[in-house]
Amino acid sequence: MVFSSLLFLFRFLPAVLAVYYIVPRKARNLVLLLFSLVFYAWGEPVYIVLMLFTILVSYTGGIVVDAMKRRGRPKGAKAALIVSSAVSLSLLGFFKYADFAIGTVNSLTGMGLDLLKIALPIGISFYTFQTMSYTIDVYRGEAEVQKNLISFGAYVTMFPQLIAGPIVQYKTIDAQLRSRRETMEEFAQGVHRFMLGLGKKVLLANNAGALWETIRAMTCAEVPVLTAWMGLAAYTFQIYFDFSAYSDMAIGLGHMFGFRFLENFNYPYISKSITEFWRRWHISLGTWFREYVYIPLGGNRVNVWRHVRNILVVWLLTGIWHGANWNFVIWGVYYGVLLLVEKFFLGKYLEKLPAVFRHIYCIFFVMLGWNLFVHDDIGQGLAFLRALFGGYGQGLMNRETIYLLYNNAALLVLLILGSTQLPKKAGERICAALQRHEDLETVLRLVFYAGIFLLSVAWLVDATFNPFLYFRF
Repeated sequence: MVFSSLLFLFRFLPAVLAVYYIVPRKARNLVLLLFSLVFYAWGEPVYIVLMLFTILVSYTGGIVVDAMKRRGRPKGAKAALIVSSAVSLSLLGFFKYADFAIGTVNSLTGMGLDLLKIALPIGISFYTFQTMSYTIDVYRGEAEVQKNLISFGAYVTMFPQLIAGPIVQYKTIDAQLRSRRETMEEFAQGVHRFMLGLGKKVLLANNAGALWETIRAMTCAEVPVLTAWMGLAAYTFQIYFDFSAYSDMAIGLGHMFGFRFLENFNYPYISKSITEFWRRWHISLGTWFREYVYIPLGGNRVNVWRHVRNILVVWLLTGIWHGANWNFVIWGVYYGVLLLVEKFFLGKYLEKLPAVFRHIYCIFFVMLGWNLFVHDDIGQGLAFLRALFGGYGQGLMNRETIYLLYNNAALLVLLILGSTQLPKKAGERICAALQRHEDLETVLRLVFYAGIFLLSVAWLVDATFNPFLYFRF
């Protein structure tokens, strides 16, 4: 079940909201837990056992860590933390990377070991990192131990962010799990945010994805240069609007249930350096790696070579986290090297360039990175990279290029504008101009969000292309 489906919009969400607000306040975490399990079981009922086991391991780990600390036994607390984290990482490693490891061994040694062909549990990368952050924060004294199993289970399984994030650290919603006050104002804010995310996903990301799939299906050696760049641009916008839309909908749903999740995107495509891009893209993942890997390794408070090591380790792990394939490993190393070049050499020169050139530089290398990311087959990725630069001797454009541009011009303009702050600023100016006309402002807001919803539903009725890209991670 996905947020951008008629089943979710017209059946699941109304049902969970109705029950949530009917039951007494003390029972609302239980309602979230039960409905979240139903949400997850809709697609993968078998793996509920795996999720419940992970919950029990981390819940028990947190209690043992806290008990050992209170008894003045730091070694026992550390041992409990290590065991809990090792179990969670072992499950992630087995289900996500076992076949990758076997395939790599077969390639290097010529052995013919059979692949396990185990289906990847949806969202395992996200909820594994969440449960690990909980036990680590309890060990550090940055979060109170949660002794209510239902509340802890609700945190791990919470359906708004279970499948594709954002990665919610326990310490950021600890107080909200224990006591929160839902208000009509916050509920309305959540509905607005959800509608924006739904529109971004259905009207922008899905159509950008359809354009990318059309161009991707072409033979690389025959794709004109401009067509290849149009396709890569389409994917560049698809992955942003797809993932940021999911985060918007998750944050909006959180508001509906009284939770405030932290932002996960901050207009990354307006960045003027790769360093800035990664401060704006998938913020929750960057925060997790910074707090639980980069800083414990010493961060930048070490000598130059260890600092280089720390950055490369973080980005190697970032690549591996995204998927069990060598293209993700290369993608992670690619960004690690780019960030090192900026930090130790290029950064001081970039600052002297006009903003427009810095922006072009950033987007150029981000798009090349997405070419690595999207192609599981490295050979296919290299072939498409060659097509981008006319390596097959193909021309700049042909009739099909003009046809695609003509039919997708409006979409491309909307994608470009939507990835900037211009729509937000325009909306703020309109609201400011209508401050003295509250009734008119209310009507315009209603028309705007209702329009997005109706257009999205109309598109979904006949749509067959409606993936969420980050479900695979």
